[in-house]
Amino acid sequence: MAGIWLVAYRSPVARWAPAKEESLSPVLLPLTDSSLAGVPVRRVSTGRIIHRFFDTSPISPSGRYLALFRFPYENQSPKPGDAGEVVLVDLKTGTERTVAQSRGWEMQLGANVQWGRTDADLFYNDVDPVSWKAFAVQLNPLTGQSRRMEGTVFMVSNDGQYLASYNLITSRRAQVGYGVVVPDSLVPRNVGPVQDDGIDVTTVTTGARRRLVSIREMYERSVPGIAVSNPNDFEYYCFQVKWNPQGTRLLTTLQWTPLGGGNRRRAVITMRADGSDIRTAVTPEQWALGGHHINWMPDGEHLSMNLNVDDKPGLELVTFKYDGTGRKTVFVPGSGHPSFHPGGLPLVVTDAYPDEPISPGQGQSPIRLLHVQMSREDRVYTVFVSDSQGEFRIDPHPAWDRSGRYLVFNGFTDSTRNVYVADLREVLKKQPYSSVATKRGSR
Repeated sequence: MAGIWLVAYRSPVARWAPAKEESLSPVLLPLTDSSLAGVPVRRVSTGRIIHRFFDTSPISPSGRYLALFRFPYENQSPKPGDAGEVVLVDLKTGTERTVAQSRGWEMQLGANVQWGRTDADLFYNDVDPVSWKAFAVQLNPLTGQSRRMEGTVFMVSNDGQYLASYNLITSRRAQVGYGVVVPDSLVPRNVGPVQDDGIDVTTVTTGARRRLVSIREMYERSVPGIAVSNPNDFEYYCFQVKWNPQGTRLLTTLQWTPLGGGNRRRAVITMRADGSDIRTAVTPEQWALGGHHINWMPDGEHLSMNLNVDDKPGLELVTFKYDGTGRKTVFVPGSGHPSFHPGGLPLVVTDAYPDEPISPGQGQSPIRLLHVQMSREDRVYTVFVSDSQGEFRIDPHPAWDRSGRYLVFNGFTDSTRNVYVADLREVLKKQPYSSVATKRGSR
């Protein structure tokens, strides 16, 4: 198997000549006891490096490149002004190079590096170390041309036209690891459901940002309501924001924590792309029973989530409409970071935290392939992630590529973070998935 893999999604982009190439020598990993037969898994990059998250593809639109983030260090908290690296891996030649530096990162998602419409559109966050302003960057990694944009990026719309973000500076007050780092004195607190914080959208063509909806508007307008009798006794923050594949709706989670400390409450909020039709898809009462990791399904109308819906120990993988109606349990047990196949197949990929019952223990995480119509599970691979907790936790975050043929995930071997790619071609060739396998992601 020469190089790694080259996926023919569309016409290939022009070749670029890197200033300095380093041989990647991608490693074909040995099978484990739980490996899925016929699924090769390769380590494609190593050394303090991760891909972003489970809801975006780190593989470029053409299938040629992989975009990753390399930490300057991996066993201490980020310091304001310290820079990591945006890394591009050529999946045909196996070479990699650093295409940019970024001061806008944390330990879980790096600088939120992700692709836009083409291989010439790569986005990530940065921070100005003089003004301490956070901003998104649009980079052409093939030429090095870049521009600074208004606002930050948490997720790029599937068509590459818009960036959506919550406040990545105050993000640390919601949960450490997903935003950017500036001096603590510059991180405000949101007392009550404030008007001056919320969800922002940046238009890529103009680079201009606008406030789509504020926290106060979500608090006041969401249906069913999430109002409490004493809102000014809580801090309110958004945490994560996600486009549906069609770019017609967004979701975010809104959380509020008592000012004096105590348990936070959380709800999943959805809205149209213009900020209207604000709905509470998961109420705080539902989430309080246990749950995590919300995501859009391919149809753009429904969501999936690990949620406790039977009052028994453990979580179920459930789906429901953007307004919370029509909830169904689709697989038991739920775990980790689940996402449905981008082509609409009844397949879900997810991982599991090492301390979840589904995991084998000893710092290992299974990459689970769930056949939801048949209630059958395959283990693609079992990857070591260590027993690190909190900010330094290492999550595989298995992500589909846009064709639905490849899975990209993180791991921890040789005492450092690594990125791996699994090829599901042989699985997809089997009935009932063969028609999709031959039409999408073929070489």
